[in-house]
Amino acid sequence: MWNPVRNLVRRSVRRPWRLAAEVSALLIAALVAFPLYWMVLSAFKPAGEIESTRPRPWTLSPTLDSFRRVFEQQEFGRYFLNSLVVAVSVVAVSALIAFLAATAVTRFRFRFRTTLLIMFLIAQMVPIEALTIPLFFQMRDFGQLNTLGALILPHIAFSLPFAIWMLRGFVKAVPEALEEAAYIDGASRTRFLWQILFPLVLPGLVATSVFSFISAWNDFLFAKSFIISDTSQSTLPMALLVFYKPDDPDWGGVMAGSTVMTIPVLIFFVLVQRRLVSGLGGAVKD
Repeated sequence: MWNPVRNLVRRSVRRPWRLAAEVSALLIAALVAFPLYWMVLSAFKPAGEIESTRPRPWTLSPTLDSFRRVFEQQEFGRYFLNSLVVAVSVVAVSALIAFLAATAVTRFRFRFRTTLLIMFLIAQMVPIEALTIPLFFQMRDFGQLNTLGALILPHIAFSLPFAIWMLRGFVKAVPEALEEAAYIDGASRTRFLWQILFPLVLPGLVATSVFSFISAWNDFLFAKSFIISDTSQSTLPMALLVFYKPDDPDWGGVMAGSTVMTIPVLIFFVLVQRRLVSGLGGAVKD
């Protein structure tokens, strides 16, 4: 008889905490989304409102002039294509290598395996800024300066440790009995790898690919350091410098260009969101 009463009391106690958690989540979401809202708003504001000393979180006279200036840039299409080539190349190559490497360090026993995994963790702790100058000389010796290869190769190298470490948990979650059953049924190691194991760890690949895509798409440091003279190899973040002038910055153009840069990332998220959620859930569970 007392069980229903106890359950009612527990629910009444839990509800304030749940309400507080939901309100906190909404406040944090609003705090995170506000800079994006201000960026999009500034892209549609006329120049007079952007430069006003009394900014308002709305506009009554939206305009597309800032977007018009962005798309009138002759090299904007080339910058967009360069960013797309770099991001897609980094995602594809890093995902392939990470999948094979994660399978190797999980399914096989070899010397220095633990040392290799520790090196992956150490590589994530090194700040990118500390390696920019050595990478510059390395790209120069390889003859890759002023090419897209100077952007693709470093991003692949920096995305692999995180991707391998994360995919290792997904590969480990696949029972070895499934692999043995596939071999008994006549499947080769290659067939098991691509037709059975690959679909099972695909959510993890999607999760790591999102981080690789964002890192390569938003890169400014490497693009500024390695693309020196050939502006035809520049990417979208470098295109924003056209609108930033120390004496007279075009903040409307900067915000409009940043908004255009954000659209492909949003599209990518929409396309992979279902697998991304399951991939992150699997990573947390592991």
